[in-house]
Amino acid sequence: MTKFSERHGYQAENAEITVRFDAPEELRGVLVDLAYESGLSPHQMRSLVCRVLRKREDPSNWSPYPNVDGEVRYHLDSCEWYEVYDIVEATYERLSESSNLARDTKGAIYFEFELNKYFRRRGIGWQLVEGQLETRGSESFEQIIIDARSELISSGRQTAANEIHQAIEDLSRRPQPDITGSIQHALAAFECVARDVTGDDKATLGSILSRFPDLVPQPLDKALEKLWGFASEQGRHLREGREPNYEEAELAVQIAAAVSRYLTKKDRS
Repeated sequence: MTKFSERHGYQAENAEITVRFDAPEELRGVLVDLAYESGLSPHQMRSLVCRVLRKREDPSNWSPYPNVDGEVRYHLDSCEWYEVYDIVEATYERLSESSNLARDTKGAIYFEFELNKYFRRRGIGWQLVEGQLETRGSESFEQIIIDARSELISSGRQTAANEIHQAIEDLSRRPQPDITGSIQHALAAFECVARDVTGDDKATLGSILSRFPDLVPQPLDKALEKLWGFASEQGRHLREGREPNYEEAELAVQIAAAVSRYLTKKDRS
């Protein structure tokens, strides 16, 4: 039976992202609850958690509730924040191998849907995508990335689409994101599309922007030249004490994805 809010279309607004490199206590408990709802038993969950954390199962705990369940929750409450997300991915993997059904929905699909809904409502900057956790930005950021990758793939620019994907993966690394790597991959996608559109497959992005002034509307071309300079300094020629932060990398990825999509659509027309 569906919930009242689901039947009538009521839902809370997505919260502003305030949690990224942490796993709040509430999340640790909700993870266990969702695993059970999705079809796993306390014994199955204990086996999974102990395997991920390299812990020995307590042989004196036999009864599912409260003993084994308590052991599972103790380990979740005690582990490092990034290990919680490792357990999230392992739970999805275990559910995807199972034939168990939960609420007429395959367990893994239900688990992913409900966990992502929880992340959005609690302002947690992650999302589970086909079993892997990726960084989650604002709704506008997410839409730009989705649209850019879709446009690139449909136009046959798989290499550029892969670079966008790699940029997101670098931002998603745990426990520390690869900031410089994400900037490099994002600008590589932009450069790849620019080379393909102009037919110059050897020039750098900076050179292309200088030689093809009509590639993007002025004065945006100057802004993109500065973005290229920023990426070259922060992503390739890093100086001591001047490492970019997460928000700067996220902005660079967003701009590179948006402009790559723009160039692809412009080339089609």
